[in-house]
Amino acid sequence: MVNGSRRPVRTPPLSAVTKIKRLQFAQEHKDWTVEHWKKVMWSDESRFQLHHADGRVRIWRKQHESMHLTFMSTTLQAGGGSVMVWGMFSWHDLGPLIRVEQRLNSTTYLSIVADQVHPIMLMAYPNGDGFFQQDNAPCHGARIVQEWFQEYEGDFTLLRWPPQSPDLNPIEHLWDEVKEPSGSWFHNHQISQNWAVLFIRQGVRFLTSPFNISWSQCQEKSPQY
Repeated sequence: MVNGSRRPVRTPPLSAVTKIKRLQFAQEHKDWTVEHWKKVMWSDESRFQLHHADGRVRIWRKQHESMHLTFMSTTLQAGGGSVMVWGMFSWHDLGPLIRVEQRLNSTTYLSIVADQVHPIMLMAYPNGDGFFQQDNAPCHGARIVQEWFQEYEGDFTLLRWPPQSPDLNPIEHLWDEVKEPSGSWFHNHQISQNWAVLFIRQGVRFLTSPFNISWSQCQEKSPQY
């Protein structure tokens, strides 16, 4: 495992209303056990910076891991730019990484939900007892998306999520780990590779300590949460 510092989860300043909604959500789920959380499929988007033009990439690794694919870098004629990806995972399953061209709009998101989320939820939770988590991005709340969820509400439940709460989503810690092995810059194949390798090695860990700390702080009615 690579040892090193970690990026803090960024969340905007919280309004009084948002704090109340976060507290309400924590209280509504305070009695959920690990078995309940195992039935949640977490999702999010994240942006990755592609290779820097000067080719300078620093990694942290153990001495014997120099030839491990996760820690190797390619040489490009020119680099730069970024790529947005969407992903999802649960206690049991790792979903695909979907590359998002430019910004994620309601039409693109509906396609992801219908073509990726729906079949994976049916496979992971055939009894219809699974929960799908999404944040409150505008495209998630679009009418065509909400109508789709209503049409298929018997297949799984849409988890109601408090606004401005990325720190409560375990996938944020997975993103952090995916980005950590190679610092700030990536090539496209490396993003998918890190996503799969890290989940296989330590995926369950992303549903433990950071997540529990955030929930406990919400439930304690801390002024900043």
